[in-house]
Amino acid sequence: MAQISTRRTANGVRYDVRTRIGRRVVSRTFKRRKDADAYASTVEADKLRGGVVDPRAGRVTLEVWCRSWLANRSDLRPTTRSLYAYLLDSYVLPALGANELGQLTVSIVRSWHASLLAKRPAIAPKAYQVLRVSLNTAVADGVLSANPCKVKGAGTDRPSERPVASMGEVEALAGAVGARWRAMVLLAYWCGLRLGELRALRRSDLDLLHRWVDVHEQVVDVDGHLLTGPPKTAAGRRRVAIPPHIVSELESHLQLFVGADTDAYVFTGLQGTGPLPSATWRRSWGQARSATGLGQYCYRRQHSGTDGTNGTRFDAGCGDLPTRYGRPGPGHCFGSKRPSDSGSSPAAPSDSCDRAINARWKQSEPKTAKTKTVTDLHRYKWS
Repeated sequence: MAQISTRRTANGVRYDVRTRIGRRVVSRTFKRRKDADAYASTVEADKLRGGVVDPRAGRVTLEVWCRSWLANRSDLRPTTRSLYAYLLDSYVLPALGANELGQLTVSIVRSWHASLLAKRPAIAPKAYQVLRVSLNTAVADGVLSANPCKVKGAGTDRPSERPVASMGEVEALAGAVGARWRAMVLLAYWCGLRLGELRALRRSDLDLLHRWVDVHEQVVDVDGHLLTGPPKTAAGRRRVAIPPHIVSELESHLQLFVGADTDAYVFTGLQGTGPLPSATWRRSWGQARSATGLGQYCYRRQHSGTDGTNGTRFDAGCGDLPTRYGRPGPGHCFGSKRPSDSGSSPAAPSDSCDRAINARWKQSEPKTAKTKTVTDLHRYKWS
């Protein structure tokens, strides 16, 4: 129980409230008895609810806390760690780093977020999310009694809708990017693979006889270094069907640009060894966008569908594409479990669907690429 003692000073009577928090005795002085009684009652109630913390624990600055928090997050992937460090160093700590944790209030956080939102609306939600997660750990560790990140809607990211490339635009981009990476553009568009997944593909991951590609690795660029590792989630490990009209493109690519070894990377740089460097791809993709006048398309895949299908509704003959090429969802995949692990194989696509896709693809000539039409051919887009 909190104890209240009275003492006389040169400035009048003072009331000291002493209470035990953990292994320490914490005291606080008041001028009025009723303030001391109210504080003692509040502390005892917080102790019963488990919400009382040692005030001295919150005297660490936000900068010291965040750097320690990030260093101890062993569960983060390299790209996530790099992103968190960038957001903290560039947007959070310069404005709030000197504040002690116990001094942070909802109003301080709200003012910081409003200022950042006015300057960098795309960055503000992400920076707020990192701050909130780091302070959640402070609450869990007993350093803070409550998280001051309580600004409604501050962590909600609302990206603008991006255009979806038509078949003609994809053909134009694939032709302009160069022979070495033409198959990469087609495989990304038709199979919905991410850039990191494309760069990690090896010869053994492609089965052109049965028309599928196994996705089980990704290459990420962290501070200029290419790192190879598993997908971020278990669902990222999947087997994806390859449409028949790009099989010949992949066969030609394997013969011309890929080594005979089963572990050879499918898409490499100009030297032909190792995964495709980020700078090389950005330069080649940027030149292709400029040459075709399709600057609205960047090089990363983004999800765009909302109807639970792969968006292949351009022809009645292709109505069964989402189910014949796998379950409805990203990349026409057959689920997160690789078929080779279970001994099963996906069903072959129907002949009517193959004919419809091939006929529609042959109609897409590069001359139609500059027509800025947006089709719902599939549910992925380049961002």
